[in-house]
Amino acid sequence: MRSVRPPTRAVTPRSALVGALAAVAVAVGPWLTSPAGAQAARPGPASAGETVNVYLTTTSGSDGRTVVKGLEQQTPISFAAGGGGDVTVDESRTYQEFSGAGASFTDTAAWLFNSSGALSQGTRDEVMRKLFSPTDGIGVSFLRNPMGGSDLARFGYTFDDVPAGQTDPGLTRFSIDHDLADVLPLTQRAQQLNPALKVMASPWTAPAWMKDNDQLNQGWLEAQYYGTYADYFVKYLQEYKNRGVPIDYVTVQNEPTCCGGYPSMQWNGSGLNYFTKSELLPKLANAGLSTKVLALDWNWDQWSGFGAPVVDDAAIRNHPNFGGIAWHGYGGDVGQQTTVHNQYPGVDAFDTEHSGGTWIENQQKEDMHNLIDYTRNWGKSWIKWSLAVDQNKGPHNGGCDTCTGLVTVHNGDGQSGRVDYTVEYYTMGHLTKFVKPGAHRIDSTASSRVPNVAWKNPDGSKALIAYNDTGGQETLKVNWGGQSFTYQLPAGASATFTWTGDQP
Repeated sequence: MRSVRPPTRAVTPRSALVGALAAVAVAVGPWLTSPAGAQAARPGPASAGETVNVYLTTTSGSDGRTVVKGLEQQTPISFAAGGGGDVTVDESRTYQEFSGAGASFTDTAAWLFNSSGALSQGTRDEVMRKLFSPTDGIGVSFLRNPMGGSDLARFGYTFDDVPAGQTDPGLTRFSIDHDLADVLPLTQRAQQLNPALKVMASPWTAPAWMKDNDQLNQGWLEAQYYGTYADYFVKYLQEYKNRGVPIDYVTVQNEPTCCGGYPSMQWNGSGLNYFTKSELLPKLANAGLSTKVLALDWNWDQWSGFGAPVVDDAAIRNHPNFGGIAWHGYGGDVGQQTTVHNQYPGVDAFDTEHSGGTWIENQQKEDMHNLIDYTRNWGKSWIKWSLAVDQNKGPHNGGCDTCTGLVTVHNGDGQSGRVDYTVEYYTMGHLTKFVKPGAHRIDSTASSRVPNVAWKNPDGSKALIAYNDTGGQETLKVNWGGQSFTYQLPAGASATFTWTGDQP
């Protein structure tokens, strides 16, 4: 995670100055009505007059943070005969499969939920249900957990820390004891609540003794420890798997080379290629692990330096343990995802980090554009940053002191033990509550006034997610196979429309 958090979509590259924040206007992202690779599906039997369920989130104020309606169900409506309209949903044209969406059990979030003592058992159980249960909550379906310390942690750590001046090339002191306190049991509970949950792990740094500066912050992995570091990954994955939490995806490095002031590590493209191809992938395969490696794990504008050198290598792309590309949304243009997809149609795209934060002018608007832009540009996931922070946006270990989460846990203040569900909880729920892992994106008409994205779930049900990006009420007419419905969408409202049946 970067400490500088500009808005997504079309932004210009900039230096990473810790704590420097820029609030700029949100631009409408690129919209793709028929991207390359779309597949035609055979329609099923015709249906008519289906009921459409409607769920709205609205906020007050210009910053989009004060929730008025949070995923509030409205009076159902129905399709009627007759087509036309602003948005046509066509389930005969399908795109990428949905893997899941969610956030991270950072050390900060996990500690606040568990061993900080801020939450009672009852409150913790309630929060976990509201986050992860597909029936009692919003059904968060993807966790991206730091593999060791990050900036949203109480302190820096790895799983093989030794006293200064010592080394451990045999990894005899490797231990995930840190995660046994909070991160692992909460991840286990999340999987119990949502068995479809995907889990990803990303390291911010190797142990200090493997690096040329003997520090957790910055520095380069020494060449003599490339193999040892791959073994470190294998041990971590085996420890989690042995405790019932197989890790679905890993990346080599969170945001390669970024940033000073918190756990981080420098890489170049050739180093990432060598480590991925010659060390990590072979050792995952030799250990019998099914975990897949995602390349890049950084911004769209960093593709050429840190993504292309890995993905351009056919030996990596064709390895059974290679899983695709992890994108962050802090710099560049989301259209880069489609550019790369068109070059490598068989390589999956995952959007693995974009935090909420106080630097964002309108959090609801930003979230809805992220959700829609990312997935209309082939993203299989939408992952924010920390699941939780406290009322002071911490604890944090350098880095971001203005990041927000899906929930705020009050700890040590006058409201200690209270949990606030932020607008990010509700915007996430517009996707995760109604779109299940295994769903496929289906075609829907692009619109700058009402940005939208549509999905078809494995059970055949549909979900159209839309956002009124205007300053007034918008009449939205949706066509589906010669039927249509009309809905008056309030200004700035997020909406999910769901229905069943086969396209007429």
